[in-house]
Amino acid sequence: MKLRAARLVTSMGFALGLALASLPAFSRDADTVVAAFSAETTTLDPARSSGTVDRFYYFHLFEMLVIPDSKGNMSPWLATKWEVGEKDGKAYIDVWLRDDVRFHNGDPMTAQDVEFSWQRQRDPKVSLTASRHRNVEGFEIFNDHYFRINFKQPDGNYLAEYLQIVVMPKRYFEKVGSMEAFGAKPVGTGPWKFVSREIKRELNLTRNDDYWNAKNGPKAKNLTIKIIPEDLTRVSALRAGEVDWIDNVPLPLISEFKADKRFNTFSVQNGNFVYLDFPSHNKALPFAKLPVRQAIAHGFDMDAILKVVLYGEGNRFAGIGTDSNAYDPNLKPYEFDPAKSRELLAKAGYPNGLDIPCYSLTTPREPNIKEVSEAIYAYLQQAGIRCQIRAVEFGAWLDLLRRANPPHLDGLSIHMSAQGIPSDPGNSWSSSALHSYAPEIGFGTFSQTADPKADEYVQKIQQIMDMEKRRLLIQEAARYRQEQVLGGISLYQPRTTYAWNKRIDFTPWAYPGYWHLFQLVDIVD
Repeated sequence: MKLRAARLVTSMGFALGLALASLPAFSRDADTVVAAFSAETTTLDPARSSGTVDRFYYFHLFEMLVIPDSKGNMSPWLATKWEVGEKDGKAYIDVWLRDDVRFHNGDPMTAQDVEFSWQRQRDPKVSLTASRHRNVEGFEIFNDHYFRINFKQPDGNYLAEYLQIVVMPKRYFEKVGSMEAFGAKPVGTGPWKFVSREIKRELNLTRNDDYWNAKNGPKAKNLTIKIIPEDLTRVSALRAGEVDWIDNVPLPLISEFKADKRFNTFSVQNGNFVYLDFPSHNKALPFAKLPVRQAIAHGFDMDAILKVVLYGEGNRFAGIGTDSNAYDPNLKPYEFDPAKSRELLAKAGYPNGLDIPCYSLTTPREPNIKEVSEAIYAYLQQAGIRCQIRAVEFGAWLDLLRRANPPHLDGLSIHMSAQGIPSDPGNSWSSSALHSYAPEIGFGTFSQTADPKADEYVQKIQQIMDMEKRRLLIQEAARYRQEQVLGGISLYQPRTTYAWNKRIDFTPWAYPGYWHLFQLVDIVD
């Protein structure tokens, strides 16, 4: 592993030199910030979002009622305030909206737009995260800027993740007439307005000069987001001045960028949690057997992979992340023990081991994600779990994990899911990892698990609005998940480094764009 890492650094340096030498001359609009993202969005329609990467893009255009500010503190946003109450034994949240917010097309934002947005995001036929709204009974609108969210039963997820409603314009949507038309030319309230999009190449935006929050809005006039999944091409473009900003600085080059006075860097644990998943819900496959799942969990040395493949740029966790108020330090990851893996396989009826498909994500959704999966699969070979490695790019990978349509996952795959900022797994466990697939109510869109007790935990967590009781139940559920090896095997929380040249003044903003949001940016050189 150490030899491999050293060769990787050398080969990257050599390839980078070649890439720099071959770059063509480049010129661009002096008023435009050009950023390079390593992964592309699947949609610009928030209601149809497939995962965290979509938020990198559409939250330049759309906004929520409440978000953390640039320092991570909970802050009123499109809402000025909110209050939790109870009437006739049922919980509700009263919300007051700003009265000075307009959509990009000039229409004023009202409570009717919020209700319309909720209707779209709660519809399982439209939204992959419909379960987030399953406990909402309905809206009660008192006037254009004051409404009430009534609950069938209490829902702590609404408080834990900032009133998860992305506000979209009702009148504009009805005017364009379809989801496809809305996604092709989206209109929101955000700091940037849509100009054009070329799929797999770039998204072009212009500053919203009528933005309601001018104090916390961009000063730069235009923003172009280029999609450059190849690490060396992205780095070369920044060093040559072709782009101003990049995400996912390749791990071997982080120290170089931090020492280079031409650039600013920012390193942070991001909002994703990486885990190794398998279809335990499928009784025809070996993953339905607990000893097989345990054998996989003991079959690889994640600490060594973190050190060598990830250069230490990740935080090991079990259950949920260390930045959660429900973090349990007594819950430990499975120890690397290939001999025990072989014993467990034999116990499960596989004394000669297993041959299974193992999927490797080639799109750099997280730094070195492909290398991480390949290292895990190499270790598993020694434990008697023989991987037939199959490389897939991001779109195919999402299709493989999505439960609605075939082909369905039939082997191992790296997966990742956001647990909110601050970290709370209520929503990710219901839509991505732990709850059984239940399309009629929007549960388990990406879940490979089917376990009645896990389902019960997820539903109870969603109903608890008392944050201390919620914390304790999350810890209990995390212990059960760990014991039964359900919802995948927790691996690590990535640490990501971003870099930008000193032509721009950029302030990282944690949420909802997970550090990709150009909320505060200016051209200074």
